[in-house]
Parts: sequence; C-alpha cells; structure tokens
Amino acid sequence: MVTSGNNYKDKVSQLISWGHWFSFFNIIAAMLLGTRYIEHSEWPETMLGQLYLGLSWVGHFGFLVFGFYILILFPASFLIPSQRLMRLFAVLFGTVGLTALLLDTHAYETLDLHLSPLVWDLLLSGEKTELNARWQYLFIAVPVIFLMQLVLAEWIWRKLRKLTRKHVGVPIAMVFGFCFLSSHLIYIWADANLYRPVTAQRSNFPLSYPMTAKTFMEKHGWLDRQEYSRREAAQGIEESEHIRYPMAKLKFNDLGSRQNVLLIMVDSLRSDMVNPETMPYLDAFARQNLNFSNHYSADNNNDGGVFGLFYGLPGGYINSIRSERTSPVLLDTLQKRNYQFGLFSGDDFEESIYPDAIFSNQLMPDNATEHQNDEQAIAAWKTWLKQQKSNRPWFSYIELDSVESFEEGGDYIPQFTPSLGSSQLNPAEVDTNLLLKNSYRNAAYHIDELLMDIFAQLVEQNALDNTIVIVTANHGSEFNETGSNTWGAGSNYSQYQLKVPMIIHWPGMVPGHITRATSHLDLVPTLMESLLSTTTPSNQYSSGVNLFDQGASRRWVIAGDGRNIVVLQKNITTVVDKYGNYRVYNQDYQLQSEGKPKLSTLMQVMHELKRFYQPES
Repeated sequence: MVTSGNNYKDKVSQLISWGHWFSFFNIIAAMLLGTRYIEHSEWPETMLGQLYLGLSWVGHFGFLVFGFYILILFPASFLIPSQRLMRLFAVLFGTVGLTALLLDTHAYETLDLHLSPLVWDLLLSGEKTELNARWQYLFIAVPVIFLMQLVLAEWIWRKLRKLTRKHVGVPIAMVFGFCFLSSHLIYIWADANLYRPVTAQRSNFPLSYPMTAKTFMEKHGWLDRQEYSRREAAQGIEESEHIRYPMAKLKFNDLGSRQNVLLIMVDSLRSDMVNPETMPYLDAFARQNLNFSNHYSADNNNDGGVFGLFYGLPGGYINSIRSERTSPVLLDTLQKRNYQFGLFSGDDFEESIYPDAIFSNQLMPDNATEHQNDEQAIAAWKTWLKQQKSNRPWFSYIELDSVESFEEGGDYIPQFTPSLGSSQLNPAEVDTNLLLKNSYRNAAYHIDELLMDIFAQLVEQNALDNTIVIVTANHGSEFNETGSNTWGAGSNYSQYQLKVPMIIHWPGMVPGHITRATSHLDLVPTLMESLLSTTTPSNQYSSGVNLFDQGASRRWVIAGDGRNIVVLQKNITTVVDKYGNYRVYNQDYQLQSEGKPKLSTLMQVMHELKRFYQPES
C-alpha cells in the first residue's frame, strides 16, 4: 500500500511538473499568435502606451494559458493516473485552445470582434458571409497544431529531468506575474485619467478585462465622477475616427422645386399618441396628408434621434461628426440655394448636438432665438414668418418640449384625469402608471392645440400650398409597457421608445397611409432628391432611402448608437453590443431565449456602420 501510494504521488508529481512546462511552451505559442492582434490594432503613440502593450501581451497570455492549466490540466493530473493518457488529453486540450485562438484572431481581423455567440453563429450558420467563406480553411491548420502539440508533449516528457534541474520555474513565474500585475495597475491609472494610449487597448486581446477602480477612488475623494464623465464625453469626440461625409461630391439636375420646409420636432412623442382622442387635430392632419405609421427614430435618446433626422446617418457616427463639426448636407444645400432660416425651440436648443454639429455652420448664433416655453417659441416663429420675403424660400425648424417635460405640467387645462397636479388627489389610492400616462397625454393634447395654431398661421399667410410640413419626434417614451421596469427613454429599444410619428404635408402629393417600415434616416434622401433634385445616389451621403421610393428594397431598419447596434425587422428586434453579444426580442420586446438573428443581415448592418469611415480607394 505504501509503495502504491508513493508511486501515485510520484506519477502525479511528474505530471504536474510536466504540465508546468507544457503550459509554458503553450504560452509562448499563444503569444506568437497574439502578435496578430497587435498587428491589426492601433499602435500606441506614447512610450507608456507601448510599455503597457508589451506588459499586457506577456502578462495576459501568460495568465490566460496558465489559468486554463489550473482549471483543467492540474485537476486532471490527479484524476488520470496514466501518463500517456494524460499527455494525450493535454495535447487535445492544447490543440483546441490554440485553434480557438487562431479562429479568434481571424474574427478580430475580419469583424473587430472576439469569439462571441454572434461570431460562433456566423461561423456555424452555413450562410455565405465573408467570415464563413474563409474560416473553414483555418481547419487545415488543426492537424499541424495537433502534431506540434504531440511532438512538444513527447519532447518535454523526455527532457523533464533536465528541465527540472534548471530551476528557472520561479523566475519565469515571477516575470509573468510582474507583467500581469503591472499591466493592470497601469490600466487602473489610465482609466481614471482617461489616458487613451492605454485605454484604447482594452479589448485588443481575447478575454481581456483590465481592472478599474473608479468607485474606490471616488469613495476616497480621488475622483470627481461628474468631471470624469465630462472629460470622457469630450475624449470620445476628440478621438473619433475620420468620416467621409458626403462620400462623393453632390450633383443636381436643377435648383429644385424651391418649396418652403417646416420641420416640427415634438420631443418624446410616441406614435400611438396620434389618435382622435389624444391628438385629434394632428390625427385629422395625418389622414389628409402622408402618414408613415410604421416609422422609427434613429435612437432612443435626444441627440441620436435628432442626429439621424438631420444627417441621415446612424448614431454610431455622431462623435466623428461632432469632432469635425461637419454640418448636414441638407442644410448646406439649402444655404447654397439661398434659403432663409428660422430656428425656434421651446427648450433653448438644450441638446448639445445642435451647437456642436447641426447648426454649427453659423446658423445657431445668427438665427436661433432663445425661448422659455413652446408658446413663446411659436409666437416668435409667427412673427418671423410674417417677415419673410415671398421671393425667397425658407427652412424653419420648431422644437416643442411640452411632452418631454410633462411631469412639470404647464399652463393648460388637463383633459385626462387623474393626472399629476390634479386637485384633491391621493397618490396612495391611484395607480402611478395611470397618473404619469394621463399627464403625458395631457401634454400631447396641449401640443396638438399648438400645432393647430401653427397650421392656421400657414393658411392665413397662404403659405401652406407651397410649404412642405413635417411633424415627427426625436424618440418615444415608455411607461413600463414591456414589463421590464423601463420608463421614459434611453432604457431599451422597444417600439414605445423608438416608434414615432412621421406625418408629411407635401403640396401636390396624394394623401396616403404608408405602413411599410421607415426610418429617420430616410428624411434627408427624401428632401435631397424630391425637393433639391440631387442626382447623387443617396448611399453617398446617407444610410436611408427616399420615403417616396416604394420599390426600395428594405429588409431591416437600423437604430442605436456607438454602444449598441439595433436591427429592426418584422416582429423582431435584435440588439448587438460592441463586444458581439446579441439579444433577440419579439414584437412585445420580450427576450427570446432561442431566437437567432439572420446573420447575413447583421453583416450588412455592421458594414453600414463602417462604410463612411472607409478610406478613398
């Protein structure tokens, strides 16, 4: 029994020693494969960034491979007493590991993503995509990797005594440990100081999760979270990629129809509010004109929704546009056509996207008038309209804020009760959801009356017959209809937060109710082609299509920002984060555990999000 016990201990000891050396040489192999990530990634410009790259390259792959050894091979050394069987198991495990790493490098070079559920589905879907067409050739390397692992395992076993006598295990472990710990300490400092040459490397390597300590530092007074957020937003703009917008010089047939344009943006107005009970006047106006009832904003927040409407681009491009202060091609063209501009807002153009980009081209300082509320904004607009010369066309933008500010109430009589501010109201006896929803509807009803005043002014000045009138919203607002404890906007991508009105009065157009899916990204191509007569294809300056092009093939609508890609299809919403993880929801925004997106569609969407970054050929 004693002899048997000693033999078992000796075998396990040998296998553990062998496993250490086997892991060490696999770390070297992983590091060599890891150079493909370095080659594809942006090279850091500073010495500290380069130092971090070297430390993280050594430390991360050392930790990664040795971590798998501790979790898999080390316990197996006790469970598999046969050294031959154990070595075969280690060879198979090493082959699988290096093959997965090889596949990951290919996914990173192709999609800028590491292996994730999305990438695995792309690989295994059978669909004809660029990634799927090329990855199968990588399996030619599997027998080579297996053979190399087999030779390595046998060589280490034969040289084990000689390798053990060198006593270099501890120094090697100390080097890997130092690199691993140093890289994380550098990242903690870089993250707190927004030092981009280091933080930009966060996702260079697979399964990389650098340590941060912002909460700890804030608790001890070493970090001001508000100042940090401000600097983070500024850095996102400053470090954004260069954008080519438009991608080609715009060409035109003629000077266009010279019609006036009135764009009315009702903040936070969701599409189902346009009904005979809540907004009777706008509902009647929609029936008499063009009503796009299946219309989606470009994002679920203020900046993204307005950005998509004016630029015709997905929200992922917003930082690049801000960085270069590029004005919309639509407004640039209107200025060149000598249009008069009148810009009015019920919240003083509070969103930063207006001065940063949309109206940065000398429009905001000269033409935008500040107002305290929607009524004053409309009064100023009416005064401005009376001053316009009949021989010059005009473009006017009115932003109305009452719906978004519904909780603050206003100087209007509530039509739906009980609501916030109702007299003799006992909140404990009333459903909070009902209070909020009724207050929201009261604000929408008030906006409906303001819209009536705007349209009446156009009729009074005989301008309606020569004015394109567009009524829409930047995003919707939810009252927990999805049952996920989400309220307002910016919390999910359900129809309640993305689906908004798009009602257009276009002189000479036959009224119609359009039920096909349309997007905020479509407004710019519509005006550029149907008003301004451009002959340049819309894909050179927008991701949308002309709203009047009924033959346009559209299988999906895109929304979201730089953090999330949102693909809207019939009865399906797919949300993909920047790491390639995806979630599929049904028409009620309920998560589908077995749902999978059409992967070729996702590839097209991801291409669209990079298309305006591509260098000129």
